[in-house]
Amino acid sequence: MDIKKSEEVLAEIHRNCEYAKQSISDILPETDDEEIKTELLRQHEEYERISGRATLLAKEREIELKNPNPFKKAMMWGSIKMSAMKDDSRSHIAEMMVQGTVMGVTALRSTIGEMCDDCADDEVKALAEELLHIEEEFEKVWKKLIA
Repeated sequence: MDIKKSEEVLAEIHRNCEYAKQSISDILPETDDEEIKTELLRQHEEYERISGRATLLAKEREIELKNPNPFKKAMMWGSIKMSAMKDDSRSHIAEMMVQGTVMGVTALRSTIGEMCDDCADDEVKALAEELLHIEEEFEKVWKKLIA
């Protein structure tokens, strides 16, 4: 088993979930649309669930997961707030979520392709693939909400 590759995959899962949860937390106060809020909360719960599983797997393997760069999170917050201030419509919020989800899907596909072929840690690979599937489904949900 390649511990280093498992560590990198878990780090990507963790990073992906943390950025997604942060983005959702930043967007939630910017919308009054109850359907959007409900979907954001549902997705936040899914990211929380996956993140928790990644944390448990890391702990079992004695891997330390680092939190995302606070500067990048602050930049993300500012970008989200400015964008929502200009346009807080349902379709614009959905567009913002599609952009974030596409970035997450791209990063996960790259990580899975590069790291998981010989990762040998089936639980880690399965979790990465589960998150990828969830993100692809989220992307479809948001695309339907773009008017």
